[in-house]
Amino acid sequence: MRKKVTVVGAGNVGATTAQRLAEHRVADVVLVDIVEGVPQGKALDLLEAAPIEGHDFKLTGANDYGPSAGSDVVVITAGLARKPGMSRDDLIKTNMKIVQGVTQEVVRTSPEAVLIVVSNPLDVMCHVAYRVSGFPRARVIGMAGILDAARLRTFLAQELDVSPENVQALVLGGHGDTMVPLPRFTQVSGIPVTDLIPAARLEEIMQRTRQGGAEIVGLLKTGSAFYAPASAAAQMTEAILFDQKKILPCSVFLQGEYGIKDLFVGVPVKLGAGGVKEIIELKLNEEEKQALQRSADAVKSLVAVLEREGL
Repeated sequence: MRKKVTVVGAGNVGATTAQRLAEHRVADVVLVDIVEGVPQGKALDLLEAAPIEGHDFKLTGANDYGPSAGSDVVVITAGLARKPGMSRDDLIKTNMKIVQGVTQEVVRTSPEAVLIVVSNPLDVMCHVAYRVSGFPRARVIGMAGILDAARLRTFLAQELDVSPENVQALVLGGHGDTMVPLPRFTQVSGIPVTDLIPAARLEEIMQRTRQGGAEIVGLLKTGSAFYAPASAAAQMTEAILFDQKKILPCSVFLQGEYGIKDLFVGVPVKLGAGGVKEIIELKLNEEEKQALQRSADAVKSLVAVLEREGL
């Protein structure tokens, strides 16, 4: 029996995630959005591409959660982007309400689903979904580290003029300026990247990674990244549905791992059936530990906004 995935939010990230899932033959997809006609139109357009792309997976658009019932995975992309004049706290409050409402509907219609959160601020919205759903922590996961690591792999491949498939990279921490790229755990076909790129230049590439999302926003002017985020969400979904047990960097609820408690922070995890199978604890040096703690502290300051709102 085929698996079913619901993608909530039919914007660029959501629609592209639906496209990736169908065309990579992962699952049937239900695309849900509150704007009438948009999820139906995008689903129909993707469905009409199926004969050309050579797949027969179903894509359904809806303005309610009825067709999504019994989903195995739900990817939450719904939420607003930060607008000029909008404070960080305003964005959190606005998207908190959106993700809260979405999560309540998911619990009602797909109580056994694994939640993959893509909405921003990512780590904070994971908290919202976790608290509202009441799901075990293994079934609420944030998409961040895969995207950040993919950006780092891209920049390193460009620098070295090699295939990005040859680059293995790891990024920990919150999804934002305080993320923690780990050059000590970054390799090119097994060769430490620190042996291939001078330290000063490597730090420039790490900093570009931290600013990766902002760089795209600056270029697009009126939007943000969506192709790579969609690919990351689709990879997580595939790992879960096919029980691949892939080790991937994701935002998960830590309960003492890495010395961090009761926060969603990006760390390497094993993804398979049912969500997170294991949290991988790396042996970090003191500098890496401090950087990760600073990132966790930044996430904690954002979570405090939720607490002031009574969540």
